[in-house]
Amino acid sequence: MSGPVTELRTELTEVADGVYVHLQPDGGWCLSNAGVIAGPEGLVLVDTAATAARAAALREAVDGLGRGPVRVLVNTHHHGDHTHGNGAFGGATVVAHARTRAEMVKNGLALTGVWPDVAWGELSVRLPDLTFTDELTLYRGDREIRLLHLGPAHTNDDVVAWLPEERVLFAGDVAMAGSSPFVLMGSVSGSLAVLARLRALRPRTVVCGHGPVRGPEVLDETEEYLRWIQRVAAEGRAQGLTPLVAAKEAGKGAFSHLTEFERVVGNLHRAYAELDEREAIASGRTVDVAEAFGEMITYNGGSLPTCHA
Repeated sequence: MSGPVTELRTELTEVADGVYVHLQPDGGWCLSNAGVIAGPEGLVLVDTAATAARAAALREAVDGLGRGPVRVLVNTHHHGDHTHGNGAFGGATVVAHARTRAEMVKNGLALTGVWPDVAWGELSVRLPDLTFTDELTLYRGDREIRLLHLGPAHTNDDVVAWLPEERVLFAGDVAMAGSSPFVLMGSVSGSLAVLARLRALRPRTVVCGHGPVRGPEVLDETEEYLRWIQRVAAEGRAQGLTPLVAAKEAGKGAFSHLTEFERVVGNLHRAYAELDEREAIASGRTVDVAEAFGEMITYNGGSLPTCHA
């Protein structure tokens, strides 16, 4: 697929000894971060990028470290902005949750159809080689990397990468710095439970799936937003309002600083579904994602949210 090429800006920052973050400002739709963890025989990469050009830029940045090839590639979840670039690292073993592999098989390159005008480049689906269900620990020399499946949260297949010695947490899209959380395909209540578990790890550095590197306060900020979503949903449901109308009447509350605010509608769809279920976390697939995304466009003035990939 072809389309206008967006200016490609990236930053590579070291957050602990031999632990790096590849940032893609400003972290909006499709501009995700990647983690790079060095070991004596090569690198572990956490997530890739949405387009072929951005995956190539990530590969160039990683190669520029001079710390060896990428041996292992971890996908935090199945969304294309975190997995489309897997093919740029052909020699790596791709590791993910079992559901991530299943979702990648089912969805393929579906993200490219949401924003057909983006310059996606030549992409193919590079599936995980190794999957797990609960927890997997990787070692690179003396460095311990714990992969934890938690959730549902942002999706039903979220994995975080936790470095206990460095106290660095690669949170994937369970937390996003500066942009609105998005749980349409996951769970509001499940996200709150996950945030509590992540807080208990006592991280010093939190690398979100999108946006700048933060400290543990980003977990509190995410929780505050999601509890607001639950309140708006409860009030809207009691008044017989649809999620779209409830979103419009609620305004932005204390969260006007967050970007991608149209996600409020998708989040309310999920919160409404959980109110309709006695087992909130089991609400899983009860939301029509396409319908909810269409109402996000309506909330956004009839315009598709901008993907800057």
